[in-house]
Amino acid sequence: MNHRIRLPAEWEPQSGVMLTWPHDWTDWADQLDRAEAVMVAIATAITRDERLVCVARDETHRRHIDQQLQMAGIPSGRVCWATAPSNDSWARDHGPLTTLDRNGKAELHDFRFDGWGRKFPADLDDTITAALHQQYAFDDSPLRTHRLVLEGGAVETDGAGTLLATRSSVLDPTRNPGWSTAEIEEYLRDNLGFDRLLWLDHGELTGDDTDAHIDVLARFADAQTIVHSTAPPGDADHASLTAMAGQLAGFRDRSGRPYRLIPLPFPGVHLDDGGRRLPASYANFLITNHSVLLPVYGVEADAEAIHILAACFPTRRVVPIDCRPIIRQNGSLHCLTMQFPQAVPLCRQDPLEIAR
Repeated sequence: MNHRIRLPAEWEPQSGVMLTWPHDWTDWADQLDRAEAVMVAIATAITRDERLVCVARDETHRRHIDQQLQMAGIPSGRVCWATAPSNDSWARDHGPLTTLDRNGKAELHDFRFDGWGRKFPADLDDTITAALHQQYAFDDSPLRTHRLVLEGGAVETDGAGTLLATRSSVLDPTRNPGWSTAEIEEYLRDNLGFDRLLWLDHGELTGDDTDAHIDVLARFADAQTIVHSTAPPGDADHASLTAMAGQLAGFRDRSGRPYRLIPLPFPGVHLDDGGRRLPASYANFLITNHSVLLPVYGVEADAEAIHILAACFPTRRVVPIDCRPIIRQNGSLHCLTMQFPQAVPLCRQDPLEIAR
């Protein structure tokens, strides 16, 4: 392992979670009320455990969001505000990744975001992290700007130097033309501290436009356990997800043992009004200090997913949040969020004391 720095696991103590709020200048416009209701539910769950970093389009938008949060009973002291224009709300991909050095000091990393290989406009989203840093949203934490295109939803870690990712999303030549696989791997080692790179060649959800982000496919529940998406025989995603499970079975943890693999239930087929299939996934959960925020989809399998995640995280409460309005824009709960380790103070204030 690169002992200088590491990308911490999501289950490690946090100071807060970032949300970039949807607004009527984005693709959310035709379902904004439903999307905002989900955002309020996520914000409520986050602020039970830690601070919320809320990114508004402008001051008028901030006042509108603040009214919703107050109506939900969220204490104002739990919310840190920032303003920045945005194309969309996928904070997982335009927000910063954070590394810790061996003394526990944090450094924020602003990788480029280009709309998943220039599929969608992202010029505003690509500037959000820098705008938040200029507004001292992260107090005096240093920020490093990178030339590599990399989304947070594309990387999963055990917190000890292991990267789990798909080749299709991280090594995509559309995102980083002129970069070889070896150059990208070296960059990830040097800047995020990875010394074990577990590349998946299989796994994809129909309707996902991220080129198979890992956070809808397979997630670490602890350093020895991976939960992963599944689909039944006959489903369009069955072959790909079955091949992914086979590849996961061949991976080894840091001690050389096979990972404990836990299949997640199939969340069903969900279609938009035009009959397009949407990428529902139970793997797209968010871990906070005392909770697991689990996307659910109004189907019987929700109960099984809750049970599985509760067993994987026995010291945390599982908070189900109906994300059917969110998958209409091709993402889910984890995609909307970006967490910060406890070493990142927020809004020129000390981090919250982590206490039950």
